[in-house]
Amino acid sequence: MKILKGQGSFEIYETPEELRVQLLKIERVGRTCYQSEREPITMETAIKFSRMLASRHHYSLWNFGFMTVKFVHCSRGFTHELVRHRLAAYAQESTRYVDYSGGDEPDLKHFELKCIVPPHHDENEKITLDDGRIMTCLEMLGETERFYRGLRSAGWLPDAARQLLPTAIKADIWIETNFTEWRHIFEMRTQLAAHWEIRAVMCALLEAVQKIIPVIFDDFVLAGTDKNGLRYYELAKQS
Repeated sequence: MKILKGQGSFEIYETPEELRVQLLKIERVGRTCYQSEREPITMETAIKFSRMLASRHHYSLWNFGFMTVKFVHCSRGFTHELVRHRLAAYAQESTRYVDYSGGDEPDLKHFELKCIVPPHHDENEKITLDDGRIMTCLEMLGETERFYRGLRSAGWLPDAARQLLPTAIKADIWIETNFTEWRHIFEMRTQLAAHWEIRAVMCALLEAVQKIIPVIFDDFVLAGTDKNGLRYYELAKQS
């Protein structure tokens, strides 16, 4: 069993330039609404135009900008929350078709599962069970791994053996959606009430895109840290 202590990360598919260029498209299509396309569209005018949209809460035009992101070393719990955002395309690591025992030449005795545990808890903490046994989180996950091995050795296929896999199991996932929906995702998943795992990853992603296309996301402000030292964001209050 390999333990990952909240080590989720991300990879933005588009280059910074490809993301910025979408601001030009937003201005181009938005000018149709106002019939105001008279001067050449430049990055300077595109940024100014998007700031005008923000001041008027005309976020729907940001539907014309898209960003694609891969999240890695996150748990199935993370992906369960992410896919609740309906207005997006997803491609997720499958527990049916990914054979954790090694695929074409499975090693049913030595393969390792990867699981994500909270960084603010000790996976070696001794927990007393209701039957009197004492077990750590690491030991419990190790038992799950051994049972999964047993099922595979007994002839169970991955799509059946996966029923025993925990929510903590590592899963990679791609998402593509528009800037408006990304704003909604950041609003829901970087706030204090968000789950610690998705909040940590989304805060890091938000900070990255604020540097690339701040005009779309610069009204998200760092609001503080929780009792575990994990930061959270809020939308700036409108004047």
